[in-house]
Amino acid sequence: MTVDLALNRPVAKVVAQHVEEGAVLCNVRMRMVDAPHVRLHHLRRLDDRLAAHLDGLAVAGEYGAHLCATALARPGVGEVFVATALALDSRDEPCLDKVLALAQALPECRPGVLSAFGWVAAASLRDITRELLDSNNAFRRMVGIAACDAHRVDPGAVLTDALGDPDPTLRAQGLRTAGECGRRDLLDACLRALGDANADCRFQAVRSAVLLGDRHAAAHALHRMAHEAGTHRMPAIDLFLKLTTPEQAVPLLKALFEAQTDARMLIRGLGASGDPRFVPLLIDRMEDPALSRLAGESFSLITGLDLEMLDLYRKPAEGLETGPTDDPADADVAMDEDDGLPWPDAQRIGAWWSANAHSFEPGARCFMGAPLSWARCLQVRKDGCQRQRRAASEYVCLLQPGTPLFPIDAPAWRQQRWLEASAPDVA
Repeated sequence: MTVDLALNRPVAKVVAQHVEEGAVLCNVRMRMVDAPHVRLHHLRRLDDRLAAHLDGLAVAGEYGAHLCATALARPGVGEVFVATALALDSRDEPCLDKVLALAQALPECRPGVLSAFGWVAAASLRDITRELLDSNNAFRRMVGIAACDAHRVDPGAVLTDALGDPDPTLRAQGLRTAGECGRRDLLDACLRALGDANADCRFQAVRSAVLLGDRHAAAHALHRMAHEAGTHRMPAIDLFLKLTTPEQAVPLLKALFEAQTDARMLIRGLGASGDPRFVPLLIDRMEDPALSRLAGESFSLITGLDLEMLDLYRKPAEGLETGPTDDPADADVAMDEDDGLPWPDAQRIGAWWSANAHSFEPGARCFMGAPLSWARCLQVRKDGCQRQRRAASEYVCLLQPGTPLFPIDAPAWRQQRWLEASAPDVA
């Protein structure tokens, strides 16, 4: 209980717990929205818990706002998220100004602010988003455009202006939103930005131009990015392999195989290509502890098999546990990229493939066990795991350029409402 009903005042310990748990759950959510094993109903359970803590802070009133502000003395993504969400719902302008200034000064905290704008109900953003879009401050305009994008709302003329803004952060968000909102009228502007001096802007211009339907200049730029080192290389490889035919993908995959500089890029690429010809190679990589689970995920992306449901997994060998440990002397606190993925049983999967390979056409793209199609993508977007849902959402845009990108990181109940509204009428 947040409020002592007898004294009509907040219970300090409980309110403090709402702040702490809300921040922790936000950080957990940041990982879950792109996790390989999380489905929409799993996200819904976490979102309900997070919403309960935010509701508790709202009930606590000024005291809840005070504790949120106090937590910002040591700001992290979670703390900033909680403070921003509460400020938006209570329309606390001084607090909102504070978190926006904090996020502008500390880029590492920005995901918390942007997530909060995507989290709250549209009613909580009424007038606030318009003020941000009309602001003279480029960072605030960027937040306003990102909020519109998160709620599947077209920012209008402000978006057009953002594509040519001198501020690279605003420009990159504008270019990203142009593609995700399906603004085909901005395709030419995205193409002009392919040579942007800023790497983030270049990538967002390429990605959006591809989502909006360009298959020439943007496709060539995407191919170049797929061969260049940098933070955008893997996303470029992934999108390029979705865009091209399996046969056109072979040279890039061959280059990754021969380079041997990043085996994980190769394994991810094999799954993104959707080519059943590479399944034996993936099964072979399942014997490598460093690549085993990732190879299993790529195998599932092609075949659609749930390894756990079909009992095609094994227990990890002793000593293969990964990720942070309880040992205070262990300096490695990095999260395991493959956390949550099952350890595939290469022998049983090999036997399954021997018996079922004839059902898959070599050289033809297969997505989650079926030929790529609009209907298949909609089904995976509804029922798949988060990474599979992300792939399905991108495929929908590639199949029909100009389709807005479905936001798989939106609150789960909002996603469920959107999915129900877009479901075909089968009556």
